[in-house]
Parts: sequence; C-alpha cells; structure tokens
Amino acid sequence: MQLPPKVTERAFARLAEIGAADQGKALRVAVEGGGCSGFQYEIALDAPQSDDLVLEGQGEKVVVDEVSLPFLENAVIDFTEELIGARFVIENPNATSSCGCGTSFSM
Repeated sequence: MQLPPKVTERAFARLAEIGAADQGKALRVAVEGGGCSGFQYEIALDAPQSDDLVLEGQGEKVVVDEVSLPFLENAVIDFTEELIGARFVIENPNATSSCGCGTSFSM
C-alpha cells in the first residue's frame, strides 16, 4: 500500500500567510529527472489539476501529480526558516542520498 506524503502544519500555515488559496493556487510538489543526484524537486504555486492528489489543511492545498507520487511515498512536506532563508523542504525516506541544496536526490 502506497502511503501519501504528509504536510506539516507549518507548511499549511506558510501557504495561508502568503494567501495561496485566495489566489486559487496550491503548492505543487513534483519530482523530475535531473539535478546533481538524479532527481530533483519542483516546488511552485500552481492551479490544481483534476488528476492531482490533493492534501488539505488550514484552508490551503498541496498537490502532487500521479507520476511524482511514488517518489514521494511517506515523505513529509515542511516549511523551514533558517539564517540562509526560508523555504519549503521535503523529508523523503525513499531518497538514498541528496545534495547539499536539498532539492536534488537519488533513489
């Protein structure tokens, strides 16, 4: 059984703070080939599509397309604020390694 990714309350709170739902947008998390480790995350505000998995919280949505879903099984989508900046991050138990930037990984 494939477990969908989870979204933290911090991530939903950040989406509410930037008013994503007010703009008719959701946070899209996708996996594409490329990056320095073989795969890379694409994270952007986008309109939900009919075949997306939709994760909802605090009136906001995070969407994942069906091709990316197996790569994000049981992952955690979070938002972090550090000295170097603030960003959405993915904690992916399926990744065997990742690069320092946190947007590229291998399986």
